[in-house]
Amino acid sequence: MGFDVAHGAGNLALDLHDDGPDFAVWCSYKYLNAGPGAPGGAFVHERHAGSNLPRFAGWWGHDKASRFEMPGTFVPMRGAEGWQLSNPPILQLAALRASLDLFDEAGMAALRDKSMKLVKLLEDLLAGSCDIVTPLDPRRRGSMLTLRVPGAPALVKTLRARGAIVDARPPDILRVAAAPLYTRFEDVHALASLIREELR
Repeated sequence: MGFDVAHGAGNLALDLHDDGPDFAVWCSYKYLNAGPGAPGGAFVHERHAGSNLPRFAGWWGHDKASRFEMPGTFVPMRGAEGWQLSNPPILQLAALRASLDLFDEAGMAALRDKSMKLVKLLEDLLAGSCDIVTPLDPRRRGSMLTLRVPGAPALVKTLRARGAIVDARPPDILRVAAAPLYTRFEDVHALASLIREELR
Protein backbone atom coordinates (compact mmCIF):
# COMPACT_ATOMS: atom_id res chain seq x y z
CA MET A 1 0.00 0.00 0.00
CA GLY A 2 1.31 3.43 -0.88
CA PHE A 3 0.32 6.93 0.19
CA ASP A 4 0.38 10.09 -1.90
CA VAL A 5 1.25 12.69 0.72
CA ALA A 6 2.12 15.32 -1.90
CA HIS A 7 1.04 18.37 0.04
CA GLY A 8 1.05 16.65 3.39
CA ALA A 9 4.83 16.98 3.69
CA GLY A 10 5.49 20.16 5.65
CA ASN A 11 1.78 20.55 6.26
CA LEU A 12 0.74 17.61 8.44
CA ALA A 13 2.50 15.67 11.18
CA LEU A 14 3.26 12.45 9.30
CA ASP A 15 4.47 9.24 10.93
CA LEU A 16 5.02 7.02 7.91
CA HIS A 17 7.17 4.42 9.64
CA ASP A 18 4.73 3.70 12.45
CA ASP A 19 1.65 4.03 10.21
CA GLY A 20 3.18 1.23 8.16
CA PRO A 21 2.57 1.92 4.46
CA ASP A 22 4.91 0.12 2.10
CA PHE A 23 5.80 3.41 0.45
CA ALA A 24 4.83 7.07 0.19
CA VAL A 25 5.75 9.91 -2.15
CA TRP A 26 5.58 13.69 -1.84
CA CYS A 27 6.69 16.96 -3.35
CA SER A 28 8.84 19.60 -1.69
CA TYR A 29 8.03 22.65 -3.81
CA LYS A 30 4.98 23.77 -1.85
CA TYR A 31 4.74 23.44 1.93
CA LEU A 32 8.42 22.50 2.24
CA ASN A 33 9.26 25.77 0.42
CA ALA A 34 11.80 24.39 -2.06
CA GLY A 35 10.17 26.09 -5.05
CA PRO A 36 9.47 25.04 -8.65
CA GLY A 37 11.57 22.17 -9.98
CA ALA A 38 12.49 20.96 -6.52
CA PRO A 39 12.99 17.23 -5.99
CA GLY A 40 10.23 15.05 -4.68
CA GLY A 41 10.69 12.53 -1.95
CA ALA A 42 9.90 8.88 -1.43
CA PHE A 43 9.58 6.73 1.65
CA VAL A 44 10.05 2.97 1.46
CA HIS A 45 9.38 1.13 4.70
CA GLU A 46 12.47 -0.45 6.25
CA ARG A 47 10.85 -3.89 6.11
CA HIS A 48 11.65 -3.73 2.38
CA ALA A 49 15.31 -2.77 2.89
CA GLY A 50 16.63 -6.16 1.89
CA SER A 51 13.90 -7.16 -0.53
CA ASN A 52 14.26 -7.44 -4.26
CA LEU A 53 11.40 -5.11 -5.18
CA PRO A 54 11.21 -3.64 -8.67
CA ARG A 55 12.84 -0.21 -8.72
CA PHE A 56 14.46 2.28 -11.04
CA ALA A 57 18.16 1.43 -11.18
CA GLY A 58 19.81 4.77 -10.55
CA TRP A 59 23.51 5.58 -10.46
CA TRP A 60 23.37 6.97 -6.94
CA GLY A 61 21.56 3.89 -5.64
CA HIS A 62 24.17 1.40 -6.87
CA ASP A 63 26.60 -0.19 -4.41
CA LYS A 64 29.48 2.26 -3.89
CA ALA A 65 32.18 -0.42 -3.99
CA SER A 66 31.31 -1.51 -7.54
CA ARG A 67 29.69 1.64 -8.95
CA PHE A 68 32.64 2.64 -11.14
CA GLU A 69 33.16 -0.89 -12.46
CA MET A 70 29.95 -0.37 -14.49
CA PRO A 71 28.64 -3.90 -13.95
CA GLY A 72 25.75 -5.05 -16.10
CA THR A 73 23.59 -5.75 -13.05
CA PHE A 74 22.26 -3.17 -10.63
CA VAL A 75 23.35 -3.85 -7.04
CA PRO A 76 21.38 -1.56 -4.74
CA MET A 77 22.83 -0.14 -1.54
CA ARG A 78 21.02 -1.30 1.55
CA GLY A 79 18.40 1.02 2.99
CA ALA A 80 17.15 4.35 1.68
CA GLU A 81 20.31 5.03 -0.34
CA GLY A 82 19.49 2.14 -2.67
CA TRP A 83 16.44 4.03 -3.94
CA GLN A 84 18.38 7.09 -5.12
CA LEU A 85 18.29 7.70 -8.84
CA SER A 86 20.65 10.37 -10.06
CA ASN A 87 22.29 13.71 -9.37
CA PRO A 88 19.88 15.90 -7.43
CA PRO A 89 19.36 19.53 -8.52
CA ILE A 90 21.81 21.33 -6.24
CA LEU A 91 20.20 24.80 -6.20
CA GLN A 92 16.79 23.38 -5.32
CA LEU A 93 18.38 21.16 -2.67
CA ALA A 94 20.01 24.25 -1.14
CA ALA A 95 16.59 25.91 -0.84
CA LEU A 96 15.08 22.73 0.57
CA ARG A 97 17.92 22.31 3.07
CA ALA A 98 17.49 25.87 4.35
CA SER A 99 13.75 25.29 4.71
CA LEU A 100 14.18 21.94 6.48
CA ASP A 101 16.56 23.58 8.96
CA LEU A 102 13.74 26.01 9.85
CA PHE A 103 11.28 23.13 10.16
CA ASP A 104 13.66 21.35 12.53
CA GLU A 105 14.04 24.51 14.62
CA ALA A 106 10.29 25.19 14.82
CA GLY A 107 9.19 21.56 15.20
CA MET A 108 6.39 19.97 13.21
CA ALA A 109 4.11 19.64 16.27
CA ALA A 110 4.29 23.39 16.93
CA LEU A 111 3.77 24.19 13.25
CA ARG A 112 0.75 21.90 13.02
CA ASP A 113 -0.73 23.49 16.15
CA LYS A 114 -0.29 26.97 14.68
CA SER A 115 -1.66 25.78 11.33
CA MET A 116 -4.88 24.55 12.91
CA LYS A 117 -5.30 27.84 14.77
CA LEU A 118 -4.65 29.93 11.65
CA VAL A 119 -7.11 27.97 9.52
CA LYS A 120 -9.75 27.97 12.27
CA LEU A 121 -9.40 31.76 12.54
CA LEU A 122 -9.76 32.10 8.77
CA GLU A 123 -12.79 29.81 8.84
CA ASP A 124 -14.41 31.86 11.61
CA LEU A 125 -13.69 35.18 9.88
CA LEU A 126 -15.15 33.97 6.57
CA ALA A 127 -18.20 32.19 8.02
CA GLY A 128 -21.30 33.49 6.30
CA SER A 129 -19.35 35.21 3.51
CA CYS A 130 -18.86 32.14 1.34
CA ASP A 131 -19.33 28.39 1.22
CA ILE A 132 -16.40 26.56 2.86
CA VAL A 133 -15.84 23.30 0.98
CA THR A 134 -12.94 22.01 3.09
CA PRO A 135 -13.94 19.67 5.94
CA LEU A 136 -14.64 21.64 9.12
CA ASP A 137 -12.96 19.02 11.31
CA PRO A 138 -9.35 20.30 11.67
CA ARG A 139 -8.05 16.69 11.77
CA ARG A 140 -9.33 16.20 8.21
CA ARG A 141 -7.62 19.21 6.63
CA GLY A 142 -4.24 20.84 6.33
CA SER A 143 -3.27 24.50 6.04
CA MET A 144 -5.68 25.32 3.22
CA LEU A 145 -9.31 26.33 3.05
CA THR A 146 -11.18 25.73 -0.16
CA LEU A 147 -14.02 28.18 -0.70
CA ARG A 148 -16.82 28.20 -3.25
CA VAL A 149 -17.35 31.74 -4.52
CA PRO A 150 -18.87 32.94 -7.79
CA GLY A 151 -16.26 34.24 -10.22
CA ALA A 152 -13.27 32.87 -8.31
CA PRO A 153 -10.71 33.48 -11.13
CA ALA A 154 -11.65 37.16 -11.37
CA LEU A 155 -11.53 37.43 -7.59
CA VAL A 156 -7.96 36.06 -7.61
CA LYS A 157 -6.85 38.90 -9.90
CA THR A 158 -8.56 41.50 -7.71
CA LEU A 159 -7.04 40.08 -4.53
CA ARG A 160 -3.56 39.89 -6.08
CA ALA A 161 -3.83 43.53 -7.11
CA ARG A 162 -4.50 44.27 -3.43
CA GLY A 163 -1.46 42.24 -2.27
CA ALA A 164 -3.07 38.89 -1.41
CA ILE A 165 -1.83 35.69 -3.04
CA VAL A 166 -4.58 33.10 -3.46
CA ASP A 167 -5.41 30.47 -6.04
CA ALA A 168 -8.49 29.54 -8.08
CA ARG A 169 -9.90 26.47 -9.76
CA PRO A 170 -12.56 27.49 -12.31
CA PRO A 171 -15.36 28.05 -12.25
CA ASP A 172 -15.98 28.87 -8.59
CA ILE A 173 -13.26 27.52 -6.28
CA LEU A 174 -10.93 29.81 -4.34
CA ARG A 175 -8.06 28.21 -2.40
CA VAL A 176 -6.48 30.03 0.51
CA ALA A 177 -3.44 28.66 2.36
CA ALA A 178 -2.07 29.74 5.72
CA ALA A 179 1.36 28.11 5.84
CA PRO A 180 2.33 28.31 9.53
CA LEU A 181 6.07 28.78 9.07
CA TYR A 182 5.61 32.34 7.79
CA THR A 183 1.90 33.26 8.00
CA ARG A 184 0.95 35.52 10.90
CA PHE A 185 -2.45 35.82 12.54
CA GLU A 186 -2.62 39.43 11.36
CA ASP A 187 -2.09 38.17 7.79
CA VAL A 188 -5.18 35.98 8.18
CA HIS A 189 -7.20 38.93 9.49
CA ALA A 190 -6.07 41.11 6.58
CA LEU A 191 -6.88 38.45 3.96
CA ALA A 192 -10.30 37.70 5.43
CA SER A 193 -11.12 41.43 5.43
CA LEU A 194 -10.15 41.71 1.75
CA ILE A 195 -12.20 38.66 0.78
CA ARG A 196 -15.27 39.91 2.70
CA GLU A 197 -14.96 43.34 1.08
CA GLU A 198 -14.74 41.89 -2.42
CA LEU A 199 -17.67 39.53 -1.87
CA ARG A 200 -20.07 42.23 -0.70
